[in-house]
Amino acid sequence: MIPIADDNSDRTLTPVVNYLLVAANIAVFVLLQGMGTNDRFTYAFSTVPMEIVTGKDVVTPAHRVVDPVSGRSFVQPGLQPTPVSVYLTLLVSMFMHGGLAHLAGNMLYLGIFGDNIENSLGHGRYLAFYLVCGVLASLAHVFTTVATQGNTLVPSLGASGAISGVLGGYMLLFPGRRVRVLMGMGTAEMPAWVSIGMWFVFQVVAGVGLLGGGSQAGGVAYAAHVGGFIVGLILVKRFAAGGRTRTGGRRR
Repeated sequence: MIPIADDNSDRTLTPVVNYLLVAANIAVFVLLQGMGTNDRFTYAFSTVPMEIVTGKDVVTPAHRVVDPVSGRSFVQPGLQPTPVSVYLTLLVSMFMHGGLAHLAGNMLYLGIFGDNIENSLGHGRYLAFYLVCGVLASLAHVFTTVATQGNTLVPSLGASGAISGVLGGYMLLFPGRRVRVLMGMGTAEMPAWVSIGMWFVFQVVAGVGLLGGGSQAGGVAYAAHVGGFIVGLILVKRFAAGGRTRTGGRRR
């Protein structure tokens, strides 16, 4: 079930910030990550739990790993020197992606749901909300990795944590809004609380299945998704306070 559109009939703001966020994600992947070929940049600026916990940059040699899903082995580049504070990777890694499919999936969700949150919060508050959700989602992944004794040297990257925060805020502000989703060979419309709620349930189930084995498997950091979503639920109305909150009807 993949969302493809939602109801934007009451949108009054041009979602400039959302457009810029999408453009920034694409630019970083194309120009700085070299469409996924620049391993030096990617492995220097991804978030590494060990670095966040210790505050120290970690450099490792390339090594062979086995994909837990496919069973195939491949050589993974080692962690590269980070030329800035390792804590800045919590921010930079939000704009990096592991491949075209990863980027496309994240930008689809951001494009559909982010504009409505920007319309409610206003440009500046939406940008702050997005960045805070992303950083706290990454910290949730770091905490879960350490707490479950996972591999703290596995780097993470992507906008998923921040976008999960957007989804949490969307479900709270617009639970009944119609979302069109792709199902099998056709499409259907359902309220946001159903489409986003089903997504969240999957993240929780998948994440719980990893307890005792780390917070990431098959390249997916589920703890960041769950953490970002919860942060979005908690913070969206705080960011909306005094802003352009619009949940349907008159502005407040």
